[in-house]
Amino acid sequence: MPPEGRAPKFWKTAYRNRYLYLMTLPFVAWVFVFSYYPLWGWLMAFQSFKPGKPLFEQKWVGFDQFKTLFQDDLFYQVLRNTLAMSVMGLIAAFTVPIVFALLLNEVRNMFFKRFVQTVSYLPHFVSWAVAASIVTRMLATDNGVVNDILMGLGLIDKPIQFMANGHFFWGIVTLSDVWKETGWNAIIYLAAMTGISGELYEAAKVDGASRLRQIWHITLPGIRSTIIVLMILSIGHLVSIGFEKQFLLGNNLVLDYSQVLDLYSLQYGLQMNRYSFGVAVNIFNSVVSLILLFVANGLFKRMTKESIM
Repeated sequence: MPPEGRAPKFWKTAYRNRYLYLMTLPFVAWVFVFSYYPLWGWLMAFQSFKPGKPLFEQKWVGFDQFKTLFQDDLFYQVLRNTLAMSVMGLIAAFTVPIVFALLLNEVRNMFFKRFVQTVSYLPHFVSWAVAASIVTRMLATDNGVVNDILMGLGLIDKPIQFMANGHFFWGIVTLSDVWKETGWNAIIYLAAMTGISGELYEAAKVDGASRLRQIWHITLPGIRSTIIVLMILSIGHLVSIGFEKQFLLGNNLVLDYSQVLDLYSLQYGLQMNRYSFGVAVNIFNSVVSLILLFVANGLFKRMTKESIM
C-alpha cells in the first residue's frame, strides 16, 4: 500500500504540470500509432496470409514460417552479412567519432574548430542515394580517384574493381558510413565534453600533466557515461542496420556479401508476396534486438555501474 498522502501529492503535481503533460500528448500519440499499434500485424507471421481477407479469417499455420526461415541456407548467409557489417560499423562508429571529438576539443583556434566541425557533419545531410553515387564514382576503374591515387603512387599496376569484389564490400560500407556520420556522431561527445569542469584541467596542469594525460584521466572519464549509453543502444541495433547503404552500394556481383536481414525481408516478403514470411523475419529481428539490448545493459550495469534502465 502506498504511504498516506502520496496519491494526493501526485495529483497536485500532475495538475501543476498539466500544460507540460498536454504538450507531450502529440508525441505519445505518435509513438503509439506508429510504434505500438502496428504490432498487431505480427499475427501475420503465424498465418498463411492472403491479401483481401480479414486478418482473423486467414489460415493459421503456427510456427511454420519460422521453421521455413531457420531451414533456409540463405538466411544464415544474410545473418552473417548483417552481423559482420554491424560489428565493423559499431567499432568504427565509436572509435573514429570519439577520437575526432577529442582532437577537435583540443583545438584552441575557434574559427578553425567551427570550420572543421561544420565541414565534417555536412555529409550527414546528404542522402544515401547521393552518397552512394559519390562512393561508387570514387572507386570506379575509369578515372576513379582512389584507383588513380594508388596507380600514381605505384602501389598497383592496374585499376582494382572494388565494386565488383564481394570481399571489399563490408569495408566499403563501413568506411562510407564513417565518412558520412563521423562529424554528426562527434557532436554529442563534444557536447558532453563541455560539461567537464575546467578546474580539473587547471589542476592537472599545475600537477604537470601533459595534454595526453589530461585526455586520458579527465576527458575520457568525463564522457564515459555518454559512451556507455550510446554503446548499449547501438548493440541493441546490431541486427537492425537498415538496408539503404547495402541496396544502393550493392550489385549482382556482390550479392552474397551485400544482402542483410531488412533487405532479405523486403525481397522475400513483399516482392514475392510472402507477407507472412517477411513478418517472421522482422519478428526475429526485433526479438534479437531486444535480447541484445537487455544483455548489453545488464553486462554494462554489472561491470561499470552504468546503464540505461
